[in-house]
Amino acid sequence: MTDAQETAADSSLRTTGGAPPDDVESAPIPLLEPRDGIPPVIADDASLAEVIAAFAAGSGPVAVDAERASGYRYGQRAYLVQLRREGAGTALIDPVACPDLSGLGEAISGVEWVLHAATQDLPCLREIGMVPTRLFDTELAGRLAGFPRVGLGAMVESVLGFVLEKGHSAVDWSTRPLPEPWLRYAALDVELLVDLRDALEKELDRQGKLEWAQQEFDAIAQAAPAPPRKDPWRRTSGMHKVRRRRQMAVVRELWETRDRVAQRRDISPGKVLGDAAIVEAALSLPANVHALAALNGFGHRMGRRQLEQWQAAVDRAKALPDAELPQPGQPVTGPPPPRAWADKDPAAAARLSAARAAVSALAEELNMPQENLITPDTVRRVCWEPPSPDSESVAAALAGYGARPWQVEQVTPVLVASLRAKA
Repeated sequence: MTDAQETAADSSLRTTGGAPPDDVESAPIPLLEPRDGIPPVIADDASLAEVIAAFAAGSGPVAVDAERASGYRYGQRAYLVQLRREGAGTALIDPVACPDLSGLGEAISGVEWVLHAATQDLPCLREIGMVPTRLFDTELAGRLAGFPRVGLGAMVESVLGFVLEKGHSAVDWSTRPLPEPWLRYAALDVELLVDLRDALEKELDRQGKLEWAQQEFDAIAQAAPAPPRKDPWRRTSGMHKVRRRRQMAVVRELWETRDRVAQRRDISPGKVLGDAAIVEAALSLPANVHALAALNGFGHRMGRRQLEQWQAAVDRAKALPDAELPQPGQPVTGPPPPRAWADKDPAAAARLSAARAAVSALAEELNMPQENLITPDTVRRVCWEPPSPDSESVAAALAGYGARPWQVEQVTPVLVASLRAKA
């Protein structure tokens, strides 16, 4: 970074309210370049040991990011890990060549990690041994501070006055060797992350929301890994068209067959067989390979062996006894869909309508998205089985559903008023 760029960054860091200075708006916004150049990719134990020592000896927070190959490879593993810390510079690590980064994770375990959209990267980082004890999520901070656009590029531009290089976010990061433009893009993702963190901390403090943000960050850092989804095949796109249990069994068999093939070949399931083709086969229940090949998604450039594989899955589903067919819909935990409330429980529907309006008004007053103030599911649960309409009971109910203390403090009064009004 040049002296002029550093001066521009320092001045923009002093701005508040998510807007760059007036002179930044009128002048061309500089395209950011890695201040230390593009570092070599770490792909051996000796180089990794040097990085671990450097980052352990560094100072201040650590900017962390990871690149996956979603849409190309099976699963959500990391194919590149980027870090930056004062005194250590930027490191790009190949987690395929260095699959165990627990030593690095331990070296910076007591340090605050700065991530953008942390919940997206934490699962793949956990797989390679990197688990933070403290973190700062710049995307979530932007949401709480009321920024209308919270993507990393938009935040860096509006807060720091720089333009990040775009165009490589959706590439196949499993490619080896990684092209230099991709590595530049990856290095830039952590280049100003700590600067952005510092600016957002000041803005949150100015708005009186810094403690709220810290509670949110702590909740993310302390959250247990998400359990595997139950019946993931039910999330097949277009599943709403499938009504009959026999057809649902076809979706399940095709989905599970596709998943096994995708895992074995280490390829994205969508590249093996599209969701639309699965639903088409379920609705048509083809009698043989010839009929299957006539369906959209199966005939074009698909070999006989593949067609026989898919037809075998269809035939397995068609042969199942009725007792083994999937039930229509998953077991419901919690309240029914809100669209059904007016018929099932008009009083609950009235409570929900009042509560939603009150929470929406409060979120607007606090200048943050409604779902960050309190999750819609929590509001539904409180309204479906309402506690006593007093502050203590409502606060206890909110806490029981996982609301953070700041959320309980802010939302309890408006929910109490809504419950009393519709009692």
